[in-house]
Amino acid sequence: MRYKCKVCGYIYNPEIGEPRNETPAGVEFDDLPDSWSCPKCGAGKIRFRPL
Repeated sequence: MRYKCKVCGYIYNPEIGEPRNETPAGVEFDDLPDSWSCPKCGAGKIRFRPL
């Protein structure tokens, strides 16, 4: 499942991961650490909603 940042619109896709903050492909959003933040705007996980 993909998640979208409500602040800037960035979409986290677990099939791709996020190389900018060293998140490998295959990591589900719920498995990301609580300290993970949006690589585009810096918003915390709480600002993301499922698509």
